[in-house]
Amino acid sequence: MSFLDKILAVKQEEINELHSKSTSGDFRSDILFSGTTLSLMDSIKQSEGIAIIAEIKKASPSKGLLRPDFDHLAIAQTYFENEVNGVSILTDLRFFQGDIRFLREIAEFKTKPLLRKDFILDEYQIFEAKANGADAILLISEALTKESILSLTRTAHSIGLEVLLELHSEDQIEKIDLSVNKLIGVNNRNLSTFVTDIQTTIDLRKQLPNDVLLVSESGIGDDESLDRIKDAGCDAILVGEYLMKGDNIAERLVRLKNRCRSEK
Repeated sequence: MSFLDKILAVKQEEINELHSKSTSGDFRSDILFSGTTLSLMDSIKQSEGIAIIAEIKKASPSKGLLRPDFDHLAIAQTYFENEVNGVSILTDLRFFQGDIRFLREIAEFKTKPLLRKDFILDEYQIFEAKANGADAILLISEALTKESILSLTRTAHSIGLEVLLELHSEDQIEKIDLSVNKLIGVNNRNLSTFVTDIQTTIDLRKQLPNDVLLVSESGIGDDESLDRIKDAGCDAILVGEYLMKGDNIAERLVRLKNRCRSEK
């Protein structure tokens, strides 16, 4: 069993519990469910240079705790003050020490679109995301069938959420209806080895139509990786560990923004 399979098995148990405790009506009756959503895609399109989706990530399975003084509210405030294009929030508890509560509490003062980043397999998780203030959700192609990608995407769109559809390899492209999924993330991290390689983004950019918004994820922070992403024609980057590990998140973010908006 691969590590992804282990995660999905745990996630299915969580989904079963979610179904036992809630109904879709419970989520729809939440005050945040009917709130106005902010468009992540529009925010990316309006960016000068490469857009930045800054991630709130307490820990990872491969590297453990990333930030001992983790304070999701303070980190979010720093991101908003520095005008990022979107904020990604890890809500998986078991493997990333995230919490759906992080999303809800940040939604109370958000000024930029919020992406719920989790292993979403079921429409109840999408309803839960909207009820806790998300503007977009992450779907991982390797965790889903072609049919479920389309179904979950349509469910998200039907309640006003956008979808960032993530893939890790070229063989996943055939599962995607690119007339429906226009926001694509390429994760540079190998699911088997956890090694990151920016070449993954470069190779997959060539396989995708120009009208798709492309987000490069993982292994980003140094000048060389950013230059290669620029050359590949990416629209945005999603950055977590580089920011989480910095002594001063704001300083790292300012440096990153300047690099994303400047010529090489």
